[in-house]
Amino acid sequence: MDSFPEIRRAIERLSFGERRELEVWFREVATVQDGVSEPRSSYGAAQKARLLSVEEYLKFEEMSTTKHEYVGGELFAMTGATKRHNVICLNVASAFAAHVRGGPCKAYVEAVKVRLTVNGEEIFYYPDVSVACGPQDLDKVFLTDPKLIVEVLSPATERTDRCEKALNYREIPTFEEYVLIDQRKLEVTLCRRGDDWRPQVLTRPDAEAQLRSIAFTLPLGRIYDGAL
Repeated sequence: MDSFPEIRRAIERLSFGERRELEVWFREVATVQDGVSEPRSSYGAAQKARLLSVEEYLKFEEMSTTKHEYVGGELFAMTGATKRHNVICLNVASAFAAHVRGGPCKAYVEAVKVRLTVNGEEIFYYPDVSVACGPQDLDKVFLTDPKLIVEVLSPATERTDRCEKALNYREIPTFEEYVLIDQRKLEVTLCRRGDDWRPQVLTRPDAEAQLRSIAFTLPLGRIYDGAL
């Protein structure tokens, strides 16, 4: 198969679900180059006067009224969230917290950072919801061992969430599952290490997200309750 018409005919024979998976995969490989990060002008304004050390960043973040993500010494200001975004985050976080209560895992929401290293560069992200298992130092302001991460997509962050973060989170040894939730329509994408990160896209109102990393089933209706 080496001509565009043949490729087009092959795509046309795919089911709707297979086409959605192909669309998600194509967005990832078509927009990401090798390296730690991509330009993020649409996501936040980088503070480029000089590169900050990790220690300087953490001290600055303690005093700042705006949250910033940190990629290789540069800061990226976080944009404000819509009420819809907040409702979805609360729905997911509360469901996770109830499920893991009393066990070895804990659920965290937006204010807790995740720290990782990619190609020797230090990175701090603020995922919308995360779950980490095992002993936890609750006095720390960041995680290094998330098992599950959820990002609620917005026009300003979608490209970063689907591309840069999707690739960088995979460098965390404990990380098993990545969930992307579209806040504007009923669409949840699951990516699992056990499936070589192939995306599973859920769009039916009666669909359920099988979160294998924490042995939990979350109906889409519960995710979007009060948000659509």
